Amino acid sequence: MKTETIRHSLAHILAYAVQELFPGVKFGIGPAIENGFYYDFDTNTDQHRLENRLTQITEGDLHKIEKKMKEIIKQGISFKKEVVSEEKAKEIFKSQPYKLELIEGLPGKTVSLYKSGGFTDLCKGPHVKSTKEIPQDSFKLTRIAGAYWRGSERNPQLSRIYGIGFQTKKELETHLLKEVEAEKRDHRVLGQKMDLFHIDDEVGPGLILWHPKGAILKKIIMDYALREYLNNGYQLVDTPHIAKINLWKTSGHLDFYKENMMPPLHMAEMGKEEKDDYQIKPMNCPFHIAIYKTKIRSYKDLPIRYTEMGTVYRYERSGTLHGLVRVRQITQDDAHIICTPKQLADELFSALKLTKKILKDFGFKDFSIYLSTRPEKFVGTPKIWQKAENALQYALKKLKLKYQTDAGGGAFYGPKIDIKIKDSLNREWQCT
Repeated sequence: MKTETIRHSLAHILAYAVQELFPGVKFGIGPAIENGFYYDFDTNTDQHRLENRLTQITEGDLHKIEKKMKEIIKQGISFKKEVVSEEKAKEIFKSQPYKLELIEGLPGKTVSLYKSGGFTDLCKGPHVKSTKEIPQDSFKLTRIAGAYWRGSERNPQLSRIYGIGFQTKKELETHLLKEVEAEKRDHRVLGQKMDLFHIDDEVGPGLILWHPKGAILKKIIMDYALREYLNNGYQLVDTPHIAKINLWKTSGHLDFYKENMMPPLHMAEMGKEEKDDYQIKPMNCPFHIAIYKTKIRSYKDLPIRYTEMGTVYRYERSGTLHGLVRVRQITQDDAHIICTPKQLADELFSALKLTKKILKDFGFKDFSIYLSTRPEKFVGTPKIWQKAENALQYALKKLKLKYQTDAGGGAFYGPKIDIKIKDSLNREWQCT
């Protein structure tokens, strides 16, 4: 049995337990995720809790919810799949607004459900046949967080309960031990203990203040990276932190990346003579293209490789910010290569080879590689995208690098190779 199947079933058991303990709860979604599962709940409509001014499930509820889950598992409840018409599904979930919204967006005229005891959910499966297949001591509820319905701040905020689950008690204990060790190595704690950096509430979340020791470390890393790029034929450029908003419209960022950009700067507020709004940059790309366009180029000039230690600013929701790994200001060792179609494959091969060398120099040997392909919203033509994806595949295969395909994970302007390094908990973090 796959561990993911157990985690998926645990998400349903979690929802069943919450339903038993908090009658009237409204259900969001509950998938299996890396190392565990979660489920989203809305208890704002629970009359009993409203009367007692308890409008959300709290950390203090986790123990009794987990206890109820174990009681359900012990009963040996079966998971039964049923396919019904859309009309019947709406009748079943008539008191569940989030489920009704999901049903409206489903393709086809039938809906797949799973029943487990007194709980029914929209689901394609798969699941365990019986709750008895799940060891009662192989899972644990870990925390509660707020989560906007469908990830939009315009929607209600739900209570998301997270849990971890494995096939055996031993696997769970091993994971919990790793978490304890990881806490000791938490870079946010070490950063302050070693006087490297801190995040100040008065400055703002996601904005790093580098102390003298940290700033020196950062400079050493940047100097090393720049030296490598310059030795490999890259030319150093330097660009502003803001630009007219029309530049971002031309580049496509306003149409495809606006939700990740900081609000525009309305310059007319400074004086009537200011006619243009400005935008703080989320990427360096348009600036490098502007440098390339300053004069007529010959094919003999190509390839041209620009690099920059460019500081960019992106909007990340406050609840998603995390130390140095999820911030609102990033200094990128960024580069752009302008080349002919015939040079594309070789340039990709060289860039990937250089990336691999730099990761190795920093001691990163255990990493995962993903080929991220065309997303739903994109610029250009499918033909050009396919050619670019083929070139990326060629470079990966030439270097004999194992990779997975992340279908639809590319940027709006092109496919990409994502390289993710792993931490002490074996969690992946995108690095390149």
